[in-house]
Amino acid sequence: MRPAIAMLMFVLLTSGACGGSPSSDEPSSPSPSGPTTGSTLTLMLKDSPFSDAKALLVTFSEVNVHASGGGWITVPFAGGVSSRTCDLKKLQTAQDILGVGTLAAGHYTQLRLVVSSATVYLRDASSGPACAPSITINASSGTTFPVDIPSGEIRLNREFDLTSGGGTMIVLDFDGDRSVRQTGNGRYMMSPVIAIVSVS
Repeated sequence: MRPAIAMLMFVLLTSGACGGSPSSDEPSSPSPSGPTTGSTLTLMLKDSPFSDAKALLVTFSEVNVHASGGGWITVPFAGGVSSRTCDLKKLQTAQDILGVGTLAAGHYTQLRLVVSSATVYLRDASSGPACAPSITINASSGTTFPVDIPSGEIRLNREFDLTSGGGTMIVLDFDGDRSVRQTGNGRYMMSPVIAIVSVS
């Protein structure tokens, strides 16, 4: 009987070591889905404003960066919204966050911004922050004009690197005076002129 008992104990010990699920109290292994750290990219916006207006609201619908050897990557708008509106008049002496997000570390070659709409207010200024998901102005009749935008896509050729666990800030200057012109009959047209001021 002793050899049989010894054999039974060997089988039980072997099966306990090789099988079964881990206890819920044990730490689980890291997910293999991807890297756990990236680099924070912050896009700030300032302006040389459109001088004839009390307010110039510009709505951005997309911000992207181009990864070297890859494709375009979306930079989320601040607050995670689908668009962001900025009053360029308020950005003459200040700057505000346009987009911020954590991206993969690596080399990037371009920025792309898409302006979906713009409105000129000749008599009434905006209240509240310079940039927000939306801005509303109670304007006087006959003093508000939509701006035609033949092409709202702007590509900026500027190379920069994002390092793992670090942070990079890019400051953009939207030149209102050079971007907007009056075409007659109370109509305005915008060809967005945006420059990269600094990368740090």
